[in-house]
Amino acid sequence: MPLPEPALATPTSGVARLAVVDPATGEPFDDAPDQRPDELDAVIDRAHLAWPGWRADADARTAALRGAADTVETAADALARLLTREQGKPLAESHAEIARTAARLRYFADLTPRTRRIADGRAVDSEIRWRPVGPVAAIVPWNFPLQLAAAKFAPALAAGNPVVLKPSPFTPLATRQLCSLLADVLPEGVLTVVTGREPLGARLASHPGIRHVTFTGSVATGRAVAEAAGASLARVTLELGGNDAAVLLDDVEVDRIADRLFWAAFRNCGQVCMAVKRVYVPARLHAEVVEALAQRARTVTVGPGLDPATRLGPVNNAPQLARVERITREALAGGARAAAGGQRLDGPGHFFAPTILTDVPPDSRVVTEEQFGPVLPVLPYRSLDEAVRAANGTGFGLGGSVWGTDTDRAAAVADRLECGTAWINHHAELSLAQPFAGDKNSGVGVAGGPWGLYGNLRPFVVHRPREA
Repeated sequence: MPLPEPALATPTSGVARLAVVDPATGEPFDDAPDQRPDELDAVIDRAHLAWPGWRADADARTAALRGAADTVETAADALARLLTREQGKPLAESHAEIARTAARLRYFADLTPRTRRIADGRAVDSEIRWRPVGPVAAIVPWNFPLQLAAAKFAPALAAGNPVVLKPSPFTPLATRQLCSLLADVLPEGVLTVVTGREPLGARLASHPGIRHVTFTGSVATGRAVAEAAGASLARVTLELGGNDAAVLLDDVEVDRIADRLFWAAFRNCGQVCMAVKRVYVPARLHAEVVEALAQRARTVTVGPGLDPATRLGPVNNAPQLARVERITREALAGGARAAAGGQRLDGPGHFFAPTILTDVPPDSRVVTEEQFGPVLPVLPYRSLDEAVRAANGTGFGLGGSVWGTDTDRAAAVADRLECGTAWINHHAELSLAQPFAGDKNSGVGVAGGPWGLYGNLRPFVVHRPREA
């Protein structure tokens, strides 16, 4: 179906425009408003006006969120094409992201907080109820613009809070279109999108009218967001990326797990916070694993996301492509060898050859930092204790995985990983009903499942003398 023109957070006349680049060509193909920070006052005022009515009727919220899910599904084809144009991912992955967006809306539509009574032996009835915290600022990155937006606004709306949503300036279009569609099923002011460059996000995070800031992005920016939100003592939920390690055990069957391991690292061109970003392999299996992954890297179809044959699209934006090139070049200069890839591809667009690195110095930035691109170092280990120490040896702690035939043994090793989620023989698969949180520098707060709902609520306790 054709998508309507956005009718959201209408900027003042004469506002600057923000060019949006198609990463498959490297050329602008559309634009969005580049809104000024001083426009946020009016947007947040409208959210406060919408709040009393929205929080008052849980049944109406449920119906609205179910309607929102239906609306997303109806517009899936057009939304997916627009998402691929601005983000770069293959069209099939865009469809999967939109399906996940709808599923998240439907999940939270049916999730409600529970009132609970406390019996503590006193002649008083104590009842814990839950109240929405107030307007929420949701700041979303460019790798999964719609899915991560819904991960933030669906629980916030279900809890009774209005949301001001800011997508990345690299990927504002599908988000604006999504929220324009949802304007038909949500009351005015309940969900508003603002688009623009910094300092728009910094002003949103620090705005005194915002009571909860939920952010996904880098550790450095997350710290700045937390500091900004602290000025008004707003609650923060921060998902700050990862450097997930996959530890292969000595009983692993390489042929059986190679495809799963490859796509755990390279889905969305490696631009996944929970992607496998380091692989630790027993020394005797190292050459076999490197070749299995390299063979897949050499033969996977790389191209524009709108081409049905494409399995791996471009890096989303020029600054990120430059970072991927830089840390790969540094690793190669430091003694690493590219078993596959290792360079930018010729031609237009932000394409980088899927890269498997071996002989990588352990202190190389491609190992110690988050690459966020189609580059994977494979490192040998001599003892399992050495592998676990290396896996835990960064400031990140988002996810990790252990791969082997003996799943009980693998689970015991996974229990030693310092991360929020560990997987056995797969990676980065999440249920809508489970918590998602990071350890160490990978985050503050919990998203997903009931925890995501309660993160947008505050407890309200009522004490009443018990009747004689």
